[in-house]
Amino acid sequence: MSGTVLVGAQWGDEGKGKITDLITPNFDFVVRFQGGNNAGHTVIHGDVKLALHLIPSGIMYPQITPVIGNGCVIDPKVLLEEMKMLDGAGFSTQRLLISGNAHLIMPWHLALDAASEQQLGSNEIGTTRRGIGPAYMAKSARTGIRVQDLLDPQIFNLKVTTTLAEVNETLIKLYGQQAFEAEQVVADYLRYAEKIIPHISDVSQVLNEALKNGQQILFEGAQGTLLDLDHGTYPFVTSSSCTAGGATIGSGVGPTAIKKVLGIAKAYITRVGSGPFPTELNDETGKMLSELGGEVGTTTGRLRRCGWYDAVIIRYAAQVNGLTDLCITKLDVLSCLPSIKVCVAYECDGKRYTTVPGSQSDFHHAVPIYEELPGWETDISHCRRFEELPSEAQDYINFIEARAGVPVSMIAVGPDREQTIMSGW
Repeated sequence: MSGTVLVGAQWGDEGKGKITDLITPNFDFVVRFQGGNNAGHTVIHGDVKLALHLIPSGIMYPQITPVIGNGCVIDPKVLLEEMKMLDGAGFSTQRLLISGNAHLIMPWHLALDAASEQQLGSNEIGTTRRGIGPAYMAKSARTGIRVQDLLDPQIFNLKVTTTLAEVNETLIKLYGQQAFEAEQVVADYLRYAEKIIPHISDVSQVLNEALKNGQQILFEGAQGTLLDLDHGTYPFVTSSSCTAGGATIGSGVGPTAIKKVLGIAKAYITRVGSGPFPTELNDETGKMLSELGGEVGTTTGRLRRCGWYDAVIIRYAAQVNGLTDLCITKLDVLSCLPSIKVCVAYECDGKRYTTVPGSQSDFHHAVPIYEELPGWETDISHCRRFEELPSEAQDYINFIEARAGVPVSMIAVGPDREQTIMSGW
């Protein structure tokens, strides 16, 4: 039995798609275990560049079984568009398995998401307005509609009709929005169902059988540790469990199957949307990192906020995920800098923190304490061994590793798959 969890160790957008694509050939299954199309993985496969939002990156490999687990929420329209895009690019989606227990994002979830954010005004959470939060709210309230409900049109129709009786009241009276017609929603979703039903599976059963047979499973997380519903910078978080523990809940596989947890972190740090960000750079350096790193959200097209690498956050991520390995991406983006800062602690009201403060207020007011390291100011995109990196770049990685307490086993020095140093993976 051997499972590996791949998680973001910051606020998402760490380059998980590339790393998943890189290590996938070592596995038999790749499982997406949480989130919805509020996440995006950009994968460069040969000359093809694809943006994936729901389907695991393993879809690129014909020998891999890609799986969408029960912990996900699925917008069927988006899913089918993504499947069509992949099939058109020559990557068959025939092998895709979808858990019948995953929840559906319904049209009113998108409407509620947008209306709620609009009402919050300047206090908005910064959601992608893809209906993710309301879909998870319905799941928790036990009023959600699941993928398996598509198998029985009568049950599906009943659930849609019953739900809309209440939802339409909220949309009209609270938000001044238009009501949804149950008949139209049912007709649209049953049309989607024709193409989705062949992929519905008892994912937990399939994965546990695979583990018994000695097969390897990669659990692919979306978003990042600091966006986790329980362990992130609440309330500026997503609505699912994107830390390593979510892999077991979101797939139906027990925790004893997990042997490795790989955390992905940029050599600097970014964040999309609202919320605290101690090392944020609102200056020319931040602008330069954004431009050189191509820091635009895969899903939303929003510009990412950029800042110096935060070792405090990575220590926290190592703790809550139980990281066994760390991968540092986009090291090449720092190559133009004469010196590089790393946040090693915070100060708040005269108190020094070497871990993420337990109080939301303290974290919002945290002032970063930096150590400065020399830059290397040379192109490193051709490096394929750690020893080929300039000594300053080696020192930077060693500095990061020491403060994380986790070995750095992979380093990305460019966007292409081969532009990666495998150091002990």
